[in-house]
Amino acid sequence: MNYRIDNLQYCNWSRDIFKINRDAGLNAVHATVVYHEDYDEFLIKLKEWENLLNENSDLIFLGKTFEDIIKAKSENKTAIFFGFQNCSPIEDDINLIEKVHHHGCRFMQLTYNNQSLLATGCYEKNDSGVTNFGREAIKEMNRIGIVIDMSHSGEKSTLDAIDISEKPIAITHANPSFWHSALRNKSETLLKHLSNSGGMLGLSLYAHHLKDGTNCKLDSFCEMVAKTVEIMGVKNIGIGSDLCLNQPDSIVEWMRNGTWSKTKNYGEGSKSKPEFPNQPEWFIDARGFSNLEKGLKKIGFNENEVNDILGNNWFNFYKGIN
Repeated sequence: MNYRIDNLQYCNWSRDIFKINRDAGLNAVHATVVYHEDYDEFLIKLKEWENLLNENSDLIFLGKTFEDIIKAKSENKTAIFFGFQNCSPIEDDINLIEKVHHHGCRFMQLTYNNQSLLATGCYEKNDSGVTNFGREAIKEMNRIGIVIDMSHSGEKSTLDAIDISEKPIAITHANPSFWHSALRNKSETLLKHLSNSGGMLGLSLYAHHLKDGTNCKLDSFCEMVAKTVEIMGVKNIGIGSDLCLNQPDSIVEWMRNGTWSKTKNYGEGSKSKPEFPNQPEWFIDARGFSNLEKGLKKIGFNENEVNDILGNNWFNFYKGIN
């Protein structure tokens, strides 16, 4: 049995997008629910998602375990797995970790670019590593079944998290820095450590993470995948597209600045180009999975390897989530 999984999307969710994901054959999507929201604000987002799930029950349902991915495939639906791109919903209370898990959270980033109470983000000048609270949070996440996601974290913090966690961690959406040296992309040293620990890398299709940005070529992306496989092995790589379909540009400004800054931060953009970047033409939305399949086969991956990269590896990783 083969699966198609996109392990990170943050779209302006609608029935049209759920149809696109189904038409793309996606059996599961890890959907960002919050960025900078606190616990009470998360509960508001949760209510919005409850409405989406009820109104589109013929297309989607809430996923909690790998068995829901099997169910989604059998019912021609997409299982939605909740994730946080920051630790802000747990505030400074370790007991909230169990509460957010109860509400469906299965992935949580320890940071979003900046220093948090748990670890250091990739945009900070100094990375002091995982904090004392972070160590306790990792233990609690391991216990109850929330995956530690270090996509937006600094290198030392990420290496710390790999070593501290008793379960494999994930970098759900990033690319290797050898291919494109964005702050968000990851070093060869880190990727080796991640794969040696059984962790997963979700390769990103977000233009700021791609060599040549929006003009990135499919062949270039697939060649990068092949080189990454040489570093990590074929079983530790999947897709985390980071699609942000139909989001207004005000959202990317909020993502970068939250409520903590009066100085405008352009993140991976610039003052002249502060908006969301356009997707490459071969991955406008999740239906681009078919282009990835063709591109990976073209450069020499066999069918089993392609199926692993496009979903089966994530499926096997989900088996380890409580």
